[in-house]
Amino acid sequence: MNLTHLDENQRPKMVDVSEKNNTTRVAVASGIIEMSQDAYNAIVSEKTKKGPVLQTAVIAAIMGVKKTSDLIPMCHPLNLSGINCDVEELAELPGFKLTVTAKLTGQTGVEMEALMGTSIGLLTIYDMVKAIDKGMVIRNIQLESKSGGKSGDFKR
Repeated sequence: MNLTHLDENQRPKMVDVSEKNNTTRVAVASGIIEMSQDAYNAIVSEKTKKGPVLQTAVIAAIMGVKKTSDLIPMCHPLNLSGINCDVEELAELPGFKLTVTAKLTGQTGVEMEALMGTSIGLLTIYDMVKAIDKGMVIRNIQLESKSGGKSGDFKR
């Protein structure tokens, strides 16, 4: 299998997508942050010193999606048409599951953007409550599904 991010001289390159068709593409990624009961309680009761944790994490996730091409060298800058972020309380862990959906009509997919948004959102939660719990664990950042494009659909 040839790696598409290397040219004939084995030098890095960004893939040329100019000949690809515009299609509607959607990617969904998720991840989990597990924490102490004290940290969880502070977040759900909105009693943290840094402000509303979950609302800030959603905004950070959206920003992470939009900045993906600035941080991952071979990602194309994209004209995104939609970004959504959902946070699910997981009282039994305790912790939270963050799910990010990225959408566009274009020539390349949005999987990396959904994964980046998920990562940044979870890191924001960590940052905002690390004074309460430095032992939080971020895990299972994964692509849940993607649709559109030449490679077809994927569902975990």
